[in-house]
Amino acid sequence: MNVFKTSLAAAAVALLSSTASFAGDIMIMDPYARSATKVSKSGAAFMTIMNHSATDDRLIAARSDIAKKVELHTHIKSDDGVMRMTHVEEGFSIPANGSHSLARGSDHVMFMGLANPMAQGDEFTLTLVFENAGEVEITVPVDLDRKPGDTAMSHDN
Repeated sequence: MNVFKTSLAAAAVALLSSTASFAGDIMIMDPYARSATKVSKSGAAFMTIMNHSATDDRLIAARSDIAKKVELHTHIKSDDGVMRMTHVEEGFSIPANGSHSLARGSDHVMFMGLANPMAQGDEFTLTLVFENAGEVEITVPVDLDRKPGDTAMSHDN
């Protein structure tokens, strides 16, 4: 194997290990969090959740000590055409051998009453609670610069 292939393989392993968390059949890809401003009292986390089992699962809760309240939220268009955030008590379905994305303007983990402002480059622990897979603890980096639709790979480049 030449030096280029070795370097490429090492870079791929580093990228995968830094953007994916595994717990049993659940894999969390590209998690990140942000707040609207540097002094916001609320923020949100986004990621892609992959279910590699043959059984549907459901994300039913999330916990972290960075905020007084952590909830699963989504955006719903009201009768007047305005998008509003709402708590999703039943959680999010993660299909068997499929995935579900938590993305800006859609489903997400909401942090209300942040203990401290989110700062670029910070990291925190988030526990995701699944109906079947149980608890999955991940480390979430804060990325205030990321634009909607960016991935860690496109953002880094």
